[in-house]
Amino acid sequence: MGKKFNESSKLIDKSKEYPIAEAVDLVKQTAKAKFDETVELHIKLGIDPKQSDQIIRGTVTLPNGIGKTRKVAVIAKGEKQAEAQKAGADSVGMEDLIEEISKGVLNFDILVATPDVMKDLSKVAKILGPKGLMPNPKSGTVTFEIGTAVSELKKGRVEYKNDSFGIIHVPVGKASFDKNKLVENIKALYEAVAKSKPASSKGEFIRSISISSTMGPGVYVDQKM
Repeated sequence: MGKKFNESSKLIDKSKEYPIAEAVDLVKQTAKAKFDETVELHIKLGIDPKQSDQIIRGTVTLPNGIGKTRKVAVIAKGEKQAEAQKAGADSVGMEDLIEEISKGVLNFDILVATPDVMKDLSKVAKILGPKGLMPNPKSGTVTFEIGTAVSELKKGRVEYKNDSFGIIHVPVGKASFDKNKLVENIKALYEAVAKSKPASSKGEFIRSISISSTMGPGVYVDQKM
């Protein structure tokens, strides 16, 4: 670990769960990199990630965005293309866009598609899949509500999904954000995840919560938000 990380770690009591506002203050204080660090929320869940019926996945629109402008591309037909453009999509197309993807040209961060074109996307699934860009109904990126999807994604809708250890990691803003904006984003994500408990998961659903900046140490957060 670097000198700055070790110095920052001394400010944090690893055995303590901090009130949310105090935890955010500490994360902002320990974000000492020369760039604007991303603040990430980590939620450890009481699930068995090997059980398909206990996989936690969903989306939530953070009230204050994540501090990053994401390029949204849309593959659709007819009037849905116009709807996407009106909503602010960065690129819209059909065969032409699929052809670009097949050549490895991926000028977007998120790809949205209507259900009727998913069969056409199958030919580039091997390119999109490994990069996590394949549209998926569970993440809200396969939908006929194209305008709403694009608008929410541009405003700050994020996807959450547990990893193989049963932990969710999601960006909730930048270290430069006002403290109250980070608190609002964290609460919105926490509440969304808390409502996602599967019926087959027994006992305590949310085991622990922590937040950290890109280069900073983690800070445990009291769940009483």
